[in-house]
Amino acid sequence: MSSLIGSRKISPLNKGIGQLSEPVSLEEIGQRGWNLLREDLSLPTAVLYRDKLEHNLKWMRQFMAEYGVKLAPHGKTTMAPRLFAMQMEAGAWAITVATAQQALVAYEHGVRRVLMANQLVGKPNMDIIARLLSNAEFEFYCLVDSAAQVELLGAFFAGSGQKLNVLIELGVEGGRAGIRNEAQLQELLHALDKHKGALALRGVEVYEGVLKEEDEIRVFLRRACEVTTKLAAERRFAGRPILTGAGSAWFDVVAEEFTAASKLTDAEIVLRPGCYLTHDAGNYRQAQLRMEKTNPVAYKLQPGLETALHVWAYVQSVPEAQKAIVGLGRRDAAFDSGLPVPALRYRPGDAAPTRAPAHWEVSKLMDQHGFLVIEPGDDVRVGDMIGFDICHPCLTFDKWRVLPIVDSEYNVVDVAETYF
Repeated sequence: MSSLIGSRKISPLNKGIGQLSEPVSLEEIGQRGWNLLREDLSLPTAVLYRDKLEHNLKWMRQFMAEYGVKLAPHGKTTMAPRLFAMQMEAGAWAITVATAQQALVAYEHGVRRVLMANQLVGKPNMDIIARLLSNAEFEFYCLVDSAAQVELLGAFFAGSGQKLNVLIELGVEGGRAGIRNEAQLQELLHALDKHKGALALRGVEVYEGVLKEEDEIRVFLRRACEVTTKLAAERRFAGRPILTGAGSAWFDVVAEEFTAASKLTDAEIVLRPGCYLTHDAGNYRQAQLRMEKTNPVAYKLQPGLETALHVWAYVQSVPEAQKAIVGLGRRDAAFDSGLPVPALRYRPGDAAPTRAPAHWEVSKLMDQHGFLVIEPGDDVRVGDMIGFDICHPCLTFDKWRVLPIVDSEYNVVDVAETYF
């Protein structure tokens, strides 16, 4: 797989990257001999742990192999081509994206199969995909859920002389996009019949994460299996159908339901979790714990996914006996699914980091400041370094242009650049 990784320069103006006087290439960063604990990086900085990334890649590869399904991890989680490459090298079938711009980023960094788990709408976005499809080696899929959208796509791609692969998206009442009922499905199929020259129906897609309870998720997934079986019997698909779903919280349930029905659908099953690569300390950690209790494959593959992303920051003030102020704010870490969680503490000059006390808690984030609740006698000093677990990696990655990757000794060995 060809890649442009290493061809771009890192600017000394990028936050968190270290002591640069002039731009350097990505490849050079890992050769500088920087170490997080020696304070070679400017804090705050988001850091990825190489050994944990490798563990998570291996774990997910084994999980998918146990179910005999394919993986198309959601690239919007990281938008980091260096991490895309790691996922593809670990056996991913494709990279999933949400927008035409994200598809372009994946393509420009060597990815040659992209699943856009979203509707393709608007001439500029169709233009982007048409340009990518001019490369015969590029394979692309997007979602359709209305006759109106099919008419727009059909007219555009007929005009360009290209054929676009589409998947029917199923939805639920109160959810987001996706057809809700049989009447909408029939209207969509009729529109697809009119545009067979420009649009190829390749399968069925769902996103179960709009639902919260396992029972209702399973009902939704079974509906997707039934629709796929019905359309396959009617020979609606161009080739073997693709049946795809799964965000990062319920991919075990999707694997169970889709593989149970695979003999009826004869579908190629593709799962799309993205947050597994770095994991988190919030919803996805809870989802992992649930899986290890209820899913036999996840139970067998313990230890499970590990947190591979921290944001490190300095203690910059201890104004009260029960409060420390750290240089970590809403500009640096996600806060939509929970505030950062203190995980490690380190005082420059110590031998190694230690676990943060369990009673430490971030009570509030401002733009550049975090309020850390401590107890009298906790020996917290200005200049101490704290590594924070993050809740929701997606909205942490988009706050960083560059994330250093460190080894088990905290040496910077690589770098992941993001494209948001």
